[in-house]
Amino acid sequence: MENRAVLEGIRARRSVRRYADRPVEQEKVDLLLECACAAPSAANRRPWRFVVIRDRGNLNALAEAHPYGKMLFQAPLALAVCGSVLHDGRENPWWEQDCAAVMQNILLAAEGLGLNSVWLGVSHGRDGLPEKIEALLEIPQGVRVLGIAAIGYGAEVKPPHRGIDEGIVHGERWTE
Repeated sequence: MENRAVLEGIRARRSVRRYADRPVEQEKVDLLLECACAAPSAANRRPWRFVVIRDRGNLNALAEAHPYGKMLFQAPLALAVCGSVLHDGRENPWWEQDCAAVMQNILLAAEGLGLNSVWLGVSHGRDGLPEKIEALLEIPQGVRVLGIAAIGYGAEVKPPHRGIDEGIVHGERWTE
């Protein structure tokens, strides 16, 4: 069965970096986390862990630490998506893919809840960014931060995405 509302929500989701001075209700935070946990996971390992950040001092510290995170000075909520790099004592090579699916679910769920968001990458950041963020959030050894979702009620409006980017689709094999 077709569900056009889902398709429209996916196209409507845009990265928003300005937020109204309005807190995100706890029931919406719970729904964001529930949708996050509905993400696919390689071998059902479910390595994701979350840090919910609402405290203004903590949000500001993250904004200072992340070179592209200045919107955290305004955002009323941030969700740090973390992943356990070990599973049953062995390396979990898929933790980043699993957590990327989680992040996308959070961004889409935010759109569906009337919220706006932006994904701030952390795990491959330069100049010690992962270590800075992990220290601020007191992340334990064996867990890494994939990224941070800044979330709130947007103070800017962007049009939905439309169409397919030119030159990116190849049929059967990559041909020029």
